[in-house]
Amino acid sequence: MITSLHDASAIVLFRVGQTPVSIGSLVAALAVAFAGFVLAGVIAGALRRVRGRTVNAAPSLYIVEKVVSYGFVVAGLVTGVAMLGINLTSLAVFAGALGVGVGLGLQGVVKEFVSGLVLLFEGSVQVGDYIELDGGGRGEVKEIGPRATRIRNNDNVDILLPNAKLVEERVTIWTHKGESRRIHVPFSVAYGSDKSLVRDAVLEAARQVPFTLPETADRKSQVWLVGFGDWSLDFELLVWPELSAAKRPAAVLAAYNWAIEEALCKHGIEIPFPQQEVRLRSLFGQEAGEALRSLKLDEIEAHHGTPSPPATNDAIDDLAAGKVRDVAEAREAGSDDQENRLP
Repeated sequence: MITSLHDASAIVLFRVGQTPVSIGSLVAALAVAFAGFVLAGVIAGALRRVRGRTVNAAPSLYIVEKVVSYGFVVAGLVTGVAMLGINLTSLAVFAGALGVGVGLGLQGVVKEFVSGLVLLFEGSVQVGDYIELDGGGRGEVKEIGPRATRIRNNDNVDILLPNAKLVEERVTIWTHKGESRRIHVPFSVAYGSDKSLVRDAVLEAARQVPFTLPETADRKSQVWLVGFGDWSLDFELLVWPELSAAKRPAAVLAAYNWAIEEALCKHGIEIPFPQQEVRLRSLFGQEAGEALRSLKLDEIEAHHGTPSPPATNDAIDDLAAGKVRDVAEAREAGSDDQENRLP
């Protein structure tokens, strides 16, 4: 019969080998393990708040946060098992066999965990970096977890990416180590435009955009003539925005396009429209001049309602020049002459 709390805590629930596990030891072990999890969360939260108030030391503090939290969790579990009275050395063989089984069954999880550790300690991808994946997705790295890395895009949508993908696949880092990047903004103007005026107008507009960085010796805003299009001169504005702006490339591109359009309109520089030149080679089996003659004569007949006499070579030349009305009047006069000569 149980007469005290001490007697109740001494009740043996089960045995691990030759070691009995009582209620008291089990409660103590669970309390220690729980304390390890709580301490890990408290310390990680404190370091997270400190990291939020810093910029340069944020990646290092994130590594410390993860290592300390993982360490307290592991220490709590090991201490809890020891408080059960179980000899950890006696579990070495069992743990080895269990590890092989777990490794085979959970090799994907283990792979992601190891990849996460590699990302943390290598520092190639850090929290706060703006990255672009090989498949086209991009966003800011918010957290490197034990299984996946959380990326948030500019639509405030979180993307979970397996850690192994960041280790094995190609990743473009736009803001590595807190540095900005150069933005390329393409635009076009009509042929005949003053290239110097285009350059000066666009550079002036780009420098007035609020998030454009001041120019230095190695970071200058430039305008390049990059090609000759079918109906336009093709330019690119090269400019360095602030770090916060570089993480929002679509919005930055829209802002510079807006400024460029206003600058071109202000200086009377024409923005070209697509143009196409159509050359008639054949029509219903007829080639070149014959096709053109048939097309224009059909137009004249539709206009006057009567068949037209055959056109001369001079008439064809006039038709090619667009003188449809003159040719039609000449043919009408010729028809009148023929009627007057009839007996």
